[in-house]
Amino acid sequence: MGRKSESGGVQAKGRDRIEFTFKYQGKRYRPTIRRAPTAANLRRARVQLEAIKLRIEAGTFSFVEEFPDYRLRDNLAEARTATAALPTCGQIFDAYLAHCEMRMAMHDMAFSTCQSYRRLLDSVWRPQIGHETFEDVRYSRLSGIVAAHTRNKKTYNNVVSAVRCAFDFGYKDHPEKHNPATGLKTLRIARKDRLPIEPFTIEEAERIIAESHAEFGEAHGNFEEFRFFTGLRQSEQMALRTSDCDLAKGTIRITKALVRGREKDRTKTREDREIRLCGRALEVLKRQLALREQLARAGRLAHDYLFCTGEGAPVLNLSYPYDRWRYVLEKTRIPYREPYNARHSFVSWRLMVGHNVLLVAKEDGHSPHTMLTTYAAWTEGATETEVEAIRRAMERSPERACTVSIAAPDRPLQSPGLATTLPLEPEQEEKPRQWGRLSWRKIKHFSLAKDGGADGTRTRDPRRDRPVF
Repeated sequence: MGRKSESGGVQAKGRDRIEFTFKYQGKRYRPTIRRAPTAANLRRARVQLEAIKLRIEAGTFSFVEEFPDYRLRDNLAEARTATAALPTCGQIFDAYLAHCEMRMAMHDMAFSTCQSYRRLLDSVWRPQIGHETFEDVRYSRLSGIVAAHTRNKKTYNNVVSAVRCAFDFGYKDHPEKHNPATGLKTLRIARKDRLPIEPFTIEEAERIIAESHAEFGEAHGNFEEFRFFTGLRQSEQMALRTSDCDLAKGTIRITKALVRGREKDRTKTREDREIRLCGRALEVLKRQLALREQLARAGRLAHDYLFCTGEGAPVLNLSYPYDRWRYVLEKTRIPYREPYNARHSFVSWRLMVGHNVLLVAKEDGHSPHTMLTTYAAWTEGATETEVEAIRRAMERSPERACTVSIAAPDRPLQSPGLATTLPLEPEQEEKPRQWGRLSWRKIKHFSLAKDGGADGTRTRDPRRDRPVF
């Protein structure tokens, strides 16, 4: 006969613990719980042990749930199975990105947004926590990763947004649990954190346009000239199609944008708008349509985008205009500003010549508040001569020296240039082009070192001395 336990499988273990003894899955275990071994507590422990044995016989007992502090917990097959079943952060990221792909296919998310989330999750978060159990990640872990990644506010906000969206998606299966990513807050971007708005003068714009025509031909020259006299965002201009243009009315419709080579069916502000072209922009539009007809007759055009390269290919990415923009400003020795300042320039010019503020805001996709707080400051101090020069430039193009012919397929279109009475820089020995030697992001403040005369001194327009808003 077997020996019957006098303690009933329960006994004191020191001054503050009670030990249980039972068999589970063919092995004997002696786990303990933190409880003073008084007579009353030992009686309750025996009742608990009897319940454990009944659940073991019924197959419903969970060792991990009953004794979560058991020191040999990791050796249990049950614990290993439960841990393996918990998803990792990498698996949650994969599931969330698949969800984004589904939304993108249904036109509920922009391609650029989906790609941005993928890039940030793969480059920042996956190497750090991709292998960790999703539910074990804590707020301190997340905040430490994002704080060490960057000191730029905009980049910081993008990194936070990506992981917060992924964690929100993962915790929809566990609404009863706390999501640590909710504690990550985006930073407020104040006006001082943004790049200053510094429009070009009309003389600088004409030099950029003339040099673009001379260096890169009619196709690119028209692209630069049109952006200066319409104020379009680059993504909107690249997405513009011939069907969006109405020569009879002299207008264009802005309903979409082209971002990272993909077309979005909405603009940045999610509002369509119609722009009435000034005389200068209308002339450029006619020239560009005529150029497209020549390229089509030569069999070098297979799309309906309004603007194209000299070979007839559509302009689908920002590197094409950016490289040429940087080269032209360096050659003309104009202080470097981002191409977006061409848009700022046209808006400022319109206010200088007296266009209605509400109309300008509507056509250019700004709020009236932005018109008054951001651009109106540039109208102060404008001389009558400047205003008249802007008005003439907006009405018509400088006289063209001759017609343009289509270049050979292996050679970009050559432009005769634009005749102008504006003073140009003296001829200098042309330096060999080194496309791609610098990233356009690295030359953001190029003008700090190269914006003066031939002797290296800095020359400033009096209008530059006013505060930048």
